[in-house]
Amino acid sequence: MKSILIKNALLITLDDNRPDHFYGDLLINNGLISEITETPNSIDPEKAMTVIDGTKLFVMPGLINTHGHAAMTLFRGYADDLPLQEWLEDKIWPIEEYLKAEDVYWGTMLAVAEMLKGGTTTFTDMYFFMDKVAEATAECGIRAVLSRGMIGFGDSAEKGLLETEQFIKDWHGSENSRINVFLGPHAPYTCPPEYLKKVMVLAEKTGRPLQIHLSETKKEVEESIQNFGKSPVEQVDELGLFNYPVTAAHCVHLSDRDIEILAENNVGVAHNPGSNLKLGSGTARLNNMLAKGINVGIGTDGAASNNNLDMIEEIRLVALLEKGIRMDATLIDAKTALKMATSMGAAALKIADIGILKEGLKADLIGIRHNKLHLTPLHNPLAHIVYAAAAADVEYVIVDGQLLLEKGRLTGIDEERVIFEASKHAKELVRAKNEKRDG
Repeated sequence: MKSILIKNALLITLDDNRPDHFYGDLLINNGLISEITETPNSIDPEKAMTVIDGTKLFVMPGLINTHGHAAMTLFRGYADDLPLQEWLEDKIWPIEEYLKAEDVYWGTMLAVAEMLKGGTTTFTDMYFFMDKVAEATAECGIRAVLSRGMIGFGDSAEKGLLETEQFIKDWHGSENSRINVFLGPHAPYTCPPEYLKKVMVLAEKTGRPLQIHLSETKKEVEESIQNFGKSPVEQVDELGLFNYPVTAAHCVHLSDRDIEILAENNVGVAHNPGSNLKLGSGTARLNNMLAKGINVGIGTDGAASNNNLDMIEEIRLVALLEKGIRMDATLIDAKTALKMATSMGAAALKIADIGILKEGLKADLIGIRHNKLHLTPLHNPLAHIVYAAAAADVEYVIVDGQLLLEKGRLTGIDEERVIFEASKHAKELVRAKNEKRDG
């Protein structure tokens, strides 16, 4: 692996043992951060094969997207302005029946390219044809938490369990541990209790954590209370799901007791403000969850319900929404919002060696150019990133010590080909669905 020196950068380590920001140098060796100094130009350039001038850069941990469905980039703009259940049942699930492995590969390539250019270094995925998602992940150099989505009824129920176990054997820990595999039961309303028990047996067997959609809509909670006499959180807790490490996506409609249960069981939460707003699902009780010590990360969800994978936009939404809803401008300050997108996101995903810039941890980091009109003057770098920066300001992305974005250009992805192939596969999917409908 190449050694990389970033010199004279404005470092935002998000390490509580260091100042919030300072000018210094950062050295990478063998995929790890080997040295950080609080004095600019203090590391000998001869120590590195590649030297990056950080004079006009914010350098910070890479962004961690804690929830998404990468290949749904193919459905960006396909089914807008609909509530979740109608969006799923009338639009998304019917067209997903026509998905093929190559569709998922190119949809994932499109997603990864977009995420890397916006500063995301780790993404989370729950979808189908996951071998193709893993192939794209391996080729592009990004870090990922991948799950084969499981639905607990119909012909695919048992198939989902078998494919998940094989997927773990084939891919977990591969690519220098860049690829993590979780179990992915979709949601309590698509995975009945008896099926979730089978998922827990597999969790026991494999030792892998789980990710699941939970309490996303008011309707979901109402139906759970009607069917089980309990909220979705209470139902899966009683079932024993939280005896295993879990990352729960959305968690919009939570009672005080639900929040207590999540906190008591160290359940990580993936907060998806943009998707929740667009689908009319509501706004999560973020400040209440944080007050109980829950690790809340930030996710974009899929591009079919967002409609982009821009984590900087999501960070801004996280901070602004809570201030506006609670009418309290002190809530979710800039540093908290950045931690949610980095160190807290890593904790929500049970990953210990990313999310802050610190010697000995994985070299997953980004450089944001700050000599821009909208980032001047430099009163508060953390606030600038949260309230003023844009994805287009990201100029460098390093994952596992590898330079994946250099001066705003992807180093290992043919961007034009990805756009061509993804567009072609999206058109073919729509054509196949329309021909079935018209036939």
